[in-house]
Amino acid sequence: MRKPTVRSSITPSLLAGLMGLLISTSALAETQPFSIAIHGGAGTISKAKLTEAQQQAYRDKLKEAVDAGYKVLEKGGDSLTAVTTAINILEDSPLFNAGKGAVYTYDGTHEMDASIMDGRTLNAGAVAGVKHIKNPINLARAVMDKSPHVMLSGQGAEEFALSQDFSLVPVTYFDTDSRYQQLIDAKAKLKAAESKEAGKPDYQASVNYLDLDYKFGTVGAVALDKQGNLAAGTSTGGMTVKRFGRIGDSPVIGAGTYAENQVCAVSATGHGEYFIRYHVAGDICAKVKYQQKSILQAADEVINQRLITAGGTGGVIALDQRGNIATPFNTEGMYRATRKGGEQAKVMIWQDN
Repeated sequence: MRKPTVRSSITPSLLAGLMGLLISTSALAETQPFSIAIHGGAGTISKAKLTEAQQQAYRDKLKEAVDAGYKVLEKGGDSLTAVTTAINILEDSPLFNAGKGAVYTYDGTHEMDASIMDGRTLNAGAVAGVKHIKNPINLARAVMDKSPHVMLSGQGAEEFALSQDFSLVPVTYFDTDSRYQQLIDAKAKLKAAESKEAGKPDYQASVNYLDLDYKFGTVGAVALDKQGNLAAGTSTGGMTVKRFGRIGDSPVIGAGTYAENQVCAVSATGHGEYFIRYHVAGDICAKVKYQQKSILQAADEVINQRLITAGGTGGVIALDQRGNIATPFNTEGMYRATRKGGEQAKVMIWQDN
């Protein structure tokens, strides 16, 4: 008995069309711009106070982080993974105020904040005041991907971490000699400031006496992948000698972190209270979206005009849908690195290099 003949419904013309679609899709992926930018905090970074060896250590770590994120993008990986990959390297280094290098609170412990945002979906995740999380940006990602919430804080955030199979680390993991010395120095400055106050010491007034470097320090990354998706993430140990559960801008979506496809991605570093009040990350993206300003113009207007006029100090890394990068800051320096598709990494600390 002869078997029935099975005729293919795929005609030569249809096959040719499908092949053309695959080729065009592949070509689009190859031509789609991709970029990444990272920062390790802004502040009074004096050339005179950094030895050549210290400068090189910062530059090497920044290059390591930006290159790691770039490799994710180069292989077709997504922007969120590129962001977390780069930030993890900075969090694991004692050089930066995030993760291992987190500053001390007034009580001699460490409280860390982080946030991440997916420009494709506008989903976001954040954690605040965590004390036992080695890489807070990873927990922020889990909040975004594995919970119905945007921000979790303190003990509750760490209970959620355990439910997601995170390992908690002892608080001593974050102890470093250099940060402890900063704590001692900052407390001495606070005490000196309070002694000048008549009557009851004024906590707010005494904090104002602290140098800028005690008030901020952050790491962050923004990325554009080959699929055209933007992402941003920020992680920090907060302010040296912070008290009363203080939380800055880093975990606040729209202040320290923001990303939206076809618009921009931003990660901020600076005096958090100002970045919250002036909605810095969101304001930059709003200027791009509604006023059709370039990412360079929008970021510069917010950092070097609006923010500085109000007394706010710091900087941002910002990226648009075409892979253009802006890194404005109104402080003496900002640790940062950028890398665009097909180009080598650029690592910078001051305005000129």
